[in-house]
Amino acid sequence: MAVQLPLRTSSSVDAYIRNQEWRDARLAGCPLHPSGGCSFARHGSYARATPQGLRIARWYCPQGRRTFSLLPDFLAARLPGLLASIEESVTVASSAKSMEAAADALRGLNVTLPSAVRWLRRRVHAFRMALRHVMASETVIG
Repeated sequence: MAVQLPLRTSSSVDAYIRNQEWRDARLAGCPLHPSGGCSFARHGSYARATPQGLRIARWYCPQGRRTFSLLPDFLAARLPGLLASIEESVTVASSAKSMEAAADALRGLNVTLPSAVRWLRRRVHAFRMALRHVMASETVIG
């Protein structure tokens, strides 16, 4: 199972790609074994489909059989694309008269309406789940 951890960056997407910032990303130690003792090591990087040219730094803990990726904070976890584009999609969906109308407004010329609706529903669902998680955390903390 892969674990995605946030990588705080002040860089833009273009600067992150141009400067190949994934090469300098650091993870201080194994999240599963904070006291050390495992064979935690850098495990290369992998490409995201979009934006083109972007790579994600990755580490591996063989004892825990898990990979850990540092995901720049401008990317969405478990969905392709930029976080800003997902936020924009959810905003359009929340102000449209229906999910179909929002999907129709957002889709490209070569995308069918049913495909666009599925695409949008995945993003709206992910946003709602994240919001529930944040609200539950606020209740516990506050």
